[in-house]
Amino acid sequence: MTKPAFIAVDWGTSSFRLWLIGEDGNILAERRSGEGMTTAAQAGFANILQAHLDAISAPLDLPVIVCGMAGARQGWVEAGYIDTPTSLAAILTGAVVVPGQSRDVRILPGLAQRAKDAPDVMRGEETQLLGAIAADAKGEQIVCMPGTHSKWVRVVDGRVTGFSTFMTGELFDVITKHSILSHAVAGAADMPADTTAFEAALKAAFEKPQLVTNLMFTARSGQLLHGTTAAGAQALISGTLIGAEIAGALSSAGQGAAITLVASGRLQTLYEEAFRSLSLPYQTIDADAAVRRGLSAAAEAIWLKNESKS
Repeated sequence: MTKPAFIAVDWGTSSFRLWLIGEDGNILAERRSGEGMTTAAQAGFANILQAHLDAISAPLDLPVIVCGMAGARQGWVEAGYIDTPTSLAAILTGAVVVPGQSRDVRILPGLAQRAKDAPDVMRGEETQLLGAIAADAKGEQIVCMPGTHSKWVRVVDGRVTGFSTFMTGELFDVITKHSILSHAVAGAADMPADTTAFEAALKAAFEKPQLVTNLMFTARSGQLLHGTTAAGAQALISGTLIGAEIAGALSSAGQGAAITLVASGRLQTLYEEAFRSLSLPYQTIDADAAVRRGLSAAAEAIWLKNESKS
């Protein structure tokens, strides 16, 4: 039976994911919960981690590598940021030790873009980036990591040269729940998705992103004047936001390279549909697989290589 090698943890704002990784790189055990940073700040990060480690009977001397919001200023221990431009390898060596633990627990840093005209930060996505792009990769690559705050990253010869954050997921949530357009989408969850409306809105916003708020209002006006369904209104809002995001991202990241989409589930489906509709070349990497590969690369750099030399 494969021996355990280390514990990998992705600790987000509202989610917790843990994997027990064997010496052969396979997953030996897995834990998921809603105990993200917000919950852990009250219950205690060490207490939550230990409860999950006990549940899988993790060996007492097994090290733990963590990425995500556990390293934020409001998290467990602040892991800080590595400034861009930077090599992907720099992320591997920037892990911060959590003091006072019986086992070796380390948290990976985030990335910061300190340009005054485009300040930006990421925490957690840098580890997905590690798992999606080889540290010795050659040429230009554009990486899209959709979510509440979508990240678009430009990597050239294994170096992160810049990135942009788009509040697409959060805006969709706010607009469909707390704006006048919430009335337009009422009941959409009980209807089939309107792919035609999504693609039309996507293309309109991609071609004219400066009209995004005008285009979005048509979810309401179209319903009043032309009988747009709730599903159609929801698809229109989603397509408009994603179309504007892609237009903005490509305007700063450039359009010379194929897109690497790091996503899973519903977001993977939406963004693949968007790239196909806009005839943009892309490849998809599962988000869970990417973060595990990134954490594994960090663990190898910190512990496993040192063991092989001893």
